[in-house]
Amino acid sequence: MNGSCELQNSLLLQPAWDPIRRRQDLLLSPFFPACFSFVANVSLCLPFAVLDCLGQWWPWLWRYKLRGLGPGGPTAWWGCLGRVAWNQVACILPTTLLLHYLLRPPSSLPPEAPSCLRFLSEVVLCLLLFDTMNFMFHVLIHRVPWLFMKVHSVHHEVQDPFALAAQYSSYWEVLSLQGFAISSAALLGCHPLSEITFHLLNIWLSVEDHCGYDLPWGTHRLLPFNLFGGAPFHTIHHQRFRVNYAPYFTHWDRIFGTYMSPPPLKK
Repeated sequence: MNGSCELQNSLLLQPAWDPIRRRQDLLLSPFFPACFSFVANVSLCLPFAVLDCLGQWWPWLWRYKLRGLGPGGPTAWWGCLGRVAWNQVACILPTTLLLHYLLRPPSSLPPEAPSCLRFLSEVVLCLLLFDTMNFMFHVLIHRVPWLFMKVHSVHHEVQDPFALAAQYSSYWEVLSLQGFAISSAALLGCHPLSEITFHLLNIWLSVEDHCGYDLPWGTHRLLPFNLFGGAPFHTIHHQRFRVNYAPYFTHWDRIFGTYMSPPPLKK
């Protein structure tokens, strides 16, 4: 009975998995992760870039702009885009090529899609595990001055976050965060569909964290009980440094007393 239920659940995701699997040569290429990361980052940032630009002529578009943040101008965006592109070429691409050579990934993807329960649980658990790793790492590099200067200071050059600044980081920080994301999916033994979804969602949440807008449809407003911090939560970290270390969820900062509540949105 349980087996038949699981089979029926997997059939729900099969139509989504089949076209992805037909492109398995692309997905299993060692060049895919770097290309996927760059294209996804830039694509998800574009709506906020448009919002920043149009708001200079139509200020009503900035009604949800976080207090104290100026617009992300073209100079800031282009400078950030250059570093993001460089990080893909100098960090993510060599790392994925090395891992591809050392780990010898499978030559084909599984034909069956995961069940809905497995898919949802793996994506959520990956986010929670990544959030935990990132929180511990983030606290460490803030508390050790040498690590902060060598690893994290580049990211904090941006005090007024904008979407593309999510990836404005040093080589070593990009490498660390990439390692946390890859190891989260590997430790949980995720189905490839769950893993792809996690990586895409992880990129989106990072962009949303840095977007500089407190939008009504933001993830932090959709989830109950203030479980999620969002842009208001993370913007405070960029301005105060020693609070709100977790990238997404708020529970670790609450437990360790580093949580600072965002101010109300200006009217």
